[in-house]
Amino acid sequence: MIKAIKNYFVQPKWGLQLFSDIVKILLMLAFIFPFYWMIVTAFKSYTESMAVPPTLIPSVWTLEGYRSTFNSGLDILNYAKNTVIVTASVITLQLLIMVPAAYAFAKREFPLKGFWFGIVLVAFMIPLQLTYIPVYLSMQSMNLVNTLWPQILPMGADAFGIFMLRQSFKQIPDEIIESAKLDSAGEIQIMLRIMLPMCKSAMVTIAMFSFIGTWNAYFWPLVMTRNESVRPLTMAVEKLRDVEMGIRWNSLMAANTLLVVPILIVFIFASKKIIEGFAYRGMK
Repeated sequence: MIKAIKNYFVQPKWGLQLFSDIVKILLMLAFIFPFYWMIVTAFKSYTESMAVPPTLIPSVWTLEGYRSTFNSGLDILNYAKNTVIVTASVITLQLLIMVPAAYAFAKREFPLKGFWFGIVLVAFMIPLQLTYIPVYLSMQSMNLVNTLWPQILPMGADAFGIFMLRQSFKQIPDEIIESAKLDSAGEIQIMLRIMLPMCKSAMVTIAMFSFIGTWNAYFWPLVMTRNESVRPLTMAVEKLRDVEMGIRWNSLMAANTLLVVPILIVFIFASKKIIEGFAYRGMK
């Protein structure tokens, strides 16, 4: 280790390298500290969470914040169940729609192919907020407003996912597909057994983005629902503040931890695939 430190300082421009490393460490701490503060505050007592100056480490680790969250009168488990159902349904529906669409745009020829792909790109560029009113009126006309469907169906097709998956499919040589067809493989077999395994990183990346966006959705469920029984966990956090009649930081941070930790866990395991998904990989 001492030798490595010596080599570090004797290399050319070690001063710039040291400055760069310090900046990277500071940026890393700036990103990590809010998550650290959220987690440790969730394990503080109410008195310590309101103390000034605040403590970086709880003097007594307690589950008071979590008990307060679950004993607040809100059905936290029902909010969590709604979030899980909506997130899983959106990801499944998107993959069922995106995979055939991306495969068709990448490897098939059909009339007005460029025009329809242009429509997909236009949908990608339209702000989501512009669609709230027409989608709400459509859901209301079908009597679906007070159900989970308004949170699932409008998100079923993701233009960005189609575009990204199409780019990955186009990297696969046509010779591989022709060889599969010579072996009597159908289109569905080609998609499931050839295209998807070779584009696993892109699939994980798209699913990860969809998971984060749906899991953290707040304004869309707020617009599309009026009944607390079908609202997600994100809305329970704001509701918890009203129920507690004030800011109980340990309780709010406990609820936020329940909301954020699943995303962190998924990201930690999928981060490598996400990086690969954005990288060009030449295939022989």
